[in-house]
Amino acid sequence: MKKNFLYFLQKLAENKTLASFFIRKLFRESKYLSIENLLKLNALVRPPYAYCAYNSALLAKKLSYNRISFIEFGVAKGNGLLYLENLADRIEKELNIEVEIYGFDTGKGLIKSSDYRDLPYFFQGGMYKMDVDALKDKLKRSKLILGDVENTVKNFFTNNNPAIIAAIFNDLDYYSSTINSFKIFDTNIENFLPRVFCYFDDVVGSAEEMYTEYSGELLAIAEFNKLHSDKKISLNKNLQHLDISWRNQIYYLHNFNHPNYNKFIDPKEQIDINKSISLK
Repeated sequence: MKKNFLYFLQKLAENKTLASFFIRKLFRESKYLSIENLLKLNALVRPPYAYCAYNSALLAKKLSYNRISFIEFGVAKGNGLLYLENLADRIEKELNIEVEIYGFDTGKGLIKSSDYRDLPYFFQGGMYKMDVDALKDKLKRSKLILGDVENTVKNFFTNNNPAIIAAIFNDLDYYSSTINSFKIFDTNIENFLPRVFCYFDDVVGSAEEMYTEYSGELLAIAEFNKLHSDKKISLNKNLQHLDISWRNQIYYLHNFNHPNYNKFIDPKEQIDINKSISLK
């Protein structure tokens, strides 16, 4: 597809009009467009998954990594993990990088909780129970890590020797499960990219959910940041100008002490900027 025509479609797709609806419908998950272009057209079933997966792989390539891992915390029925598998297939072909996928879940649904921070007015124990055998039959490349995340993250790296973690998709619902999942960040800093793309499902919701920074995933993020001076989980600042429903679900984990944190990654962009500001 020619660049100018694609740019025209992208501009149409950015507005919530009938034309943008048909563009997204026409090109939805098209095999003839790259993930990058599908993101520009907002023509993906799970755009935040694609955004984090694709851009984390790009960052890994710029930092000279040839293998990466994606983690999903909170697999539930397994649809997100299956979608990640499809993304991984395309990313490997488009960017020539190997992708591993790991899914953490109890397999038994949510653990029963009466802690107000876990939002028991909206979530109940047993919700989102997985059919483990049925999901395993469908999975082609992902590895399920079953059990309470508080325990399973402890030996994850020792037991699995995963490639460097590039993106994390967190849908654990509870404050308690989310804060426990963050213990994975207390391992060797070089287990991760210097900047990890993160998706949080339960930070934007309905009037019934009524999410707040004093409970749920938002509280877990706030407490993690308070406890760590060398690493922070921050809301993205590069999607805020776009009219997309998932813009406030994308966060970045910055590992400030990572040996590759300061490595210069994009000379092309800086070359373009320098050209644009040349003295006329």
